[in-house]
Amino acid sequence: MTTQNRRPGYRRVLMTVDAVGGVWSYAMDLAAGLKPRHVEVVFAGLGPRPTTEKIAEANRLGTLVWLEAPLDWMAGDEAAVAEVPRLIADLARRKKVDLLHLNLPSQAAGIETDLPVIVVCHSCVVTWFAAVRAAKVPRDWQWQYRLNQAGFSSAGTVIAPSGSHASAMAAAYGPIPNLSVVYNSAALEPSNEPKQNFVLAAGRWWDEGKNGAVLDAAAALTRWPLKLAGANRGPDRQYLPFRNADHLGELSRERMMVLARQAAIVVSPSVYEPFGLAALEAARAGAALVLSDIPTYREIWNDAALFVDPHQPEAFADAFNRLADDPQHRVALGLKAQERSARFSLEEQAQAMYAIYSGTLGHTFSTAAE
Repeated sequence: MTTQNRRPGYRRVLMTVDAVGGVWSYAMDLAAGLKPRHVEVVFAGLGPRPTTEKIAEANRLGTLVWLEAPLDWMAGDEAAVAEVPRLIADLARRKKVDLLHLNLPSQAAGIETDLPVIVVCHSCVVTWFAAVRAAKVPRDWQWQYRLNQAGFSSAGTVIAPSGSHASAMAAAYGPIPNLSVVYNSAALEPSNEPKQNFVLAAGRWWDEGKNGAVLDAAAALTRWPLKLAGANRGPDRQYLPFRNADHLGELSRERMMVLARQAAIVVSPSVYEPFGLAALEAARAGAALVLSDIPTYREIWNDAALFVDPHQPEAFADAFNRLADDPQHRVALGLKAQERSARFSLEEQAQAMYAIYSGTLGHTFSTAAE
């Protein structure tokens, strides 16, 4: 893609990304799905810089520009992110985009632009505290509540990745006009590879909401190896030691996909999960799912997984051991999860977002691919 000049018949979207969590995969997969629909994507990166591998991936799918500004949840105070909306608006003008797709609500707070703004709330500190601590956001973080509220007000459309998260947002912030649900998707193709006898989990384990300590305790009671992929040290010195589970550390996306195809059982013990990409990727690979009994997982997986009280290590271990001892049940549960996962395809997600883009911009956008 050229810097300013677009191809005839194409539209251009500025989409914010970060290299820390699942938003990166979300943005790359969505950009790939939008390409056949004649939508060019300018990625505006914030937070810690990505690896060389990720930079190359983004530039294959669009144009990546890294802005020297933090993510709100990694910022110490409101002043640290005060310039973010201006930086985004300036980049949008330089790149001559048609629409802003912002993946943090605070990025839209007070933004000065005539362009349509779509905000996707993948997660936020306010709903995290409600789910993990059963508490309101502390006084030191109240600025995030205010900025998110302002971001919702600036957006023509607000998107949540599940109905459960949409409900959590409404409970935390009050009614949000133009709130829609677009489910996430997974790039992993359905797989029927032979399974290996281990339990797999993936997450940012330093995040209290991922509930890694419960899994580590369960590992001491589990007959099969329990392998945990993902960082256990956070950006603000958070640290979760593992004493029983086999901690693999941070893995490349390719290596993670290999493990997802191999694991006979995949578990997510999260107490806060607006969607749960790791569970979807595991389901695409035909793994049996063991999930914490939280609203999001009930909404998406209901009868296609085993559900466990997220606060009971013994219950997780019991679920693992029962599935390990019953291959027929294990395989049947994996097939059921794989069948359910077909509802959350890249094509469905791309089409849903394209429809929202078209509705936001009107007839000129919807005919751009014709």
